[in-house]
Formats: sequence, C-alpha cells, structure tokens
Amino acid sequence: MLLVVELVIMPGFAELERTDARTAMRRIDYTLQSSLGSLAVSAIDWGNWADTYQFVVDHNPEFMAANLTDVGLRNIGVNTLLIVATSGKVIEAHEVDLQSQQPLGLDLTRLKTLPASFPWRANLSGGQPASGLVRTNLGVLMLAGAPILDGQEHGPVRGMVLMGQLLSSAAVRRIGAQAQATLALLPPARGQLARPEELVETPDVTRIYRTFNDIYGQPVMTLRVDIPRDVTRRGYAAARYSAAFLAGGALSIVILLLWALNRMVLAPLAVVTRHAVAVGQERDLTTRLDLARKDEIGILAREFDRMVTRVADSRTQLIDQSYQAGLAELAKGVLHNLGNAMTPIGVRIAGVSDRLRRAPAEDAGEALGELRRGSADSERRADLEEFVRLACGELAQAVTASREDLAVMQRQTRVVQSALSEQLRTARNEHVIEPVRLSELITQSLEVVPDGCRARLTIECHESVREAGVVRVARTVLRLVLQNLIINAADAVRDAGRDKGRLAITAEIVAEGAQRRLRLHCRDDGIGIPPESLTRVFDKGFSTKSLETNQGIGLHWCANAVNALGGRIWADSEGCGHGATLHVEVPLTAAAAAAAADTSLAGAA
Repeated sequence: MLLVVELVIMPGFAELERTDARTAMRRIDYTLQSSLGSLAVSAIDWGNWADTYQFVVDHNPEFMAANLTDVGLRNIGVNTLLIVATSGKVIEAHEVDLQSQQPLGLDLTRLKTLPASFPWRANLSGGQPASGLVRTNLGVLMLAGAPILDGQEHGPVRGMVLMGQLLSSAAVRRIGAQAQATLALLPPARGQLARPEELVETPDVTRIYRTFNDIYGQPVMTLRVDIPRDVTRRGYAAARYSAAFLAGGALSIVILLLWALNRMVLAPLAVVTRHAVAVGQERDLTTRLDLARKDEIGILAREFDRMVTRVADSRTQLIDQSYQAGLAELAKGVLHNLGNAMTPIGVRIAGVSDRLRRAPAEDAGEALGELRRGSADSERRADLEEFVRLACGELAQAVTASREDLAVMQRQTRVVQSALSEQLRTARNEHVIEPVRLSELITQSLEVVPDGCRARLTIECHESVREAGVVRVARTVLRLVLQNLIINAADAVRDAGRDKGRLAITAEIVAEGAQRRLRLHCRDDGIGIPPESLTRVFDKGFSTKSLETNQGIGLHWCANAVNALGGRIWADSEGCGHGATLHVEVPLTAAAAAAAADTSLAGAA
C-alpha cells in the first residue's frame, strides 16, 4: 500500500498541485490584462471626446479646471493622465495618489516630450491604441493609450490620451484576491528568471514565478504565486488512514459479498431445498414455492412447482382410479359370492315351484266340493273319497319336501348374509389419506355434479373454507359425500318450487383431546326436513322426495362412508320451507399416517 502511495498516488497529487499553480498564474495574468483593458476603455472614452479633441487645439483652461482634477482621476481609478500631441509633446499631465490625494512625483508626468525611443510614437501618428507596463521611479505602472478623435471616431488624429495606474501593494493584493491566489510582486533585479515561468516546490508550498516585460521589451517585474501543498499533505494523511482502514474495508467487502451471495443465491437455494425436503417428507403436494424471481433459481423454482403440480395431478388420478377399481373389484367379489350362493337357492325355488305346480290341489278342491254337495251315486262318492285321500297324501309329501327345501334355502340365505358382512368388513379398510386444499376439494366435487343441479344452486364458500387451508382426509370419499350433499340441496330447492337456490358451506377445525376433526356445514334454502324425519333421513330406503326420482340411497351411502372414516353426519332443519343444514365431521389424519398411506398405495401400485 505504501509503495503504491509513493509511486502512484503522491506523484499524481504533486502534479495536481503544479497544475493548480499554473492555473493560478494564468488567472493572475488574465486579471492583470483585464486591469489594462479597463484602463484602455477609460483612455478610449477620454480620447474619443469632442472636448478633448478641441482642447488639443486651443488648450482651453476651463477643460483642465473641469476635468483634469484629483477627483476626476480618483473617479476613474487612475494615478496619472497625460494628453500628448502627435509630435510627442506632452500638452497636459496630471497625477494624484489615490490614497493620500497628494501629488505622486511620478517622473513620467514631468516629461515635456516623450523620449525619441518611446515605443508608442508610431501609435501617436497612426491613431492606434496601446497598453503595457512601464518602469517608473515609483514602481511598475500599468499604462494604456488611445488616440484623440472628434467624438465620432473620426480624425484627423490629434494625439493620444495616456492613463496610468501604479501596481501598489494594495493593487497587487486586489489582483491576487480576484484570482483567488496568494500573490507577491518581486523587483526585476531579484525576480528575473532564466525562463519566463518557473516552478519551485518546497515541502510546504508550491511556488510559481513569472516575469513580465515592459513596453520596451525589458523585464519589469516578477510575480510569484504561492500554492500551499494541502493536497500532498492530505494525501499522506489519506494514505495513512487508507492503510489503517484497508483491512476493515477488505473485511467489509467480504462481508458484503457474502451477504449478497447469501441473499441472491444461498437463501433462495435454501428455500427451494427446504421446500423439496418438506414435499418429500410430508407428501404435501398442495404447497408451492411461488418465487417471484427472474434468474436461474426462479426458473428452477417455477419448474419444480410445475413438476409438483403434474405429480399431484397424476397422484389424484391414480387414487381416483384406484378407488374406482377398488369399488369395481369389491362389486365383482360381491356379485361372484352372491352368484355362488344364489345358484342353489334358485334351483331349490324352481324345485319347490315345480312340485307345487304338479300337486293336485285344484283337483282335490273340486272333489271336496262335489262331496259337500252330496252326490247320490255311492260308487261316485267312494271314488271321490279315495281321490281326496290320495291327493292329500301327495299334498302332504309336497309340503314336507317344500319345508325341507325352505330350510335349506334359509341356511343358504345366511351364507349370503355372511358373505355380504365379510365384504362390508373388507370395504372398511383404511382409505388413502391425501393432503388437499379444502376450497379445491369443493371445486372438484362440483365438477362431478350434474349440470342441472349445478345450475340450480349458487354455491357460497365462507371465508372459513379458505382459512382451513390444507387438510389431510380421504379425498375420494369426502368428494363423493360433498357431491351427494350438493345434489341433495339442489333437489331440495327444486322440491320447494324454485328454479334457483343457495348453498352456503362453512368449515371449522375442532380439537377433541389429542385429535383434530374437520366439520363442514352445508346449509341450503330448499324445502327443509320435517322434525320427525331428521333422525331417519340417513336410513336406507327412506326419503322425503318423490320415489320416482329418489330411492333413499344417497344420504344412506354418505352416512356409511363417513362412519367408515371414523366420522359422523347429521341434519338440522327448522321445518318445511325453512331449508336444512347437513353437518359432516371427519377426523384429520396426521402427516406421518398420511405418508404411510402413500407408501402403501405406492406398494400396491
């Protein structure tokens, strides 16, 4: 660091100070030239004045008394004013000390005629203005001259007006203040340099010297500008502070980089990783990352969400298909067992039917009737009695055989009932538990509701449905239960004689000891349920609707399905015309149990 400061930074600071010194000297030169320019303007103003033009001819004393006064010179800020004819003769000269208002004793004002070597003699006859520096007995004088014209800038030229201003200490300070630099005026004998401008550096100050020539081309003065080496001094101080804080700055940069890396890369990756692990461990396919980023991590998160969505859809389809396949397999087994049990029953029934058909019951009845009428023919009567005796024997045998067949059929019926009980026990095995968002479950249930029922109802999901969020339930069963309840509500609206009704669904999660349970309340504004029917609406075959459109199976199936899940279902109503509310309560399964169910499903698949 110190080597860089010495070889790179500090030379740059030194060059900056030298540039600043040269710039300050240029400002001094510009200010000096501006002062000469101001004198030239005043000289031109006096030279192009008709009174001055006339004064050169008639030497009017009134002009002198009115204009060539101490007050007049002080007003235009000059120490001396000379009116010179084209021959070089000084017609009039006046001088004043601007501070003491006393005569200066300037040697230039004592001249009667300009020296033959005076450089501006050609300007006198040619009518050309001029300005420059002149060495006098009192120091350096800034001198400017302008031709004397008729007031309309026309000739012939009658001479020149010369105005001078001494470079006193106050004037030097004023020039330095205008240039914003520390300025010193050196005598030409001490300040004469080998070159017009030189620069000298000390540990504390950068000094630049510049020599100015007079109108004769000889060195007349040297100006020195002092520039404090504050830049170098502060540069060394900054270098020391930089060296002291370099380690801190480097550490800050490292911390900033680590913070940026953590914010832009590590933290988003950790979010994606935690989400992936959570999905893998909890089997919850309902949550999404939803990272609003446009970089590669955002693309990865969106692709992961899309992948989880596809897996969730595939999983839902697989479970639905498995459920339907299970129902089909269950129905197939029931039908097979029923078929095996009903075959012998059918044979027995056919035998009983044939035996009863062949029994002489009608003939025996006719014979008994004829006997009761009292036939006179004894032989006919004896034949009828014998026929009745034989018919009663055959009937007794048929009854005895039929009784035996009925006993066999009774035993076979018990076999059918045992088979149905076994199938029912098998059907109550654990259902597949899935995490599902409750609002999405209601939407899925609506998808399988007939269009006519869906058009008849306005479904209103309470805010509690959204707040319930993701629940772990047997989705396929609960979806069918909700489907039946929605259809039942639509039928209730129809039976109330209206084309449009409302079904409001609310949800709550209650805790019973260590178990959490989901309660759904489905309230419709249909025809309602009579009080005496509230406890019977879930019985098999019972229905308050027309038997032409309902067989009393839907709510009975819902009750069985909910009971199989370990829940319960019940109904409330204020009576006919006041609508009804059906309540469904099912237990919520923990994540571990759901994961185990998923594992068993995957193994079965």
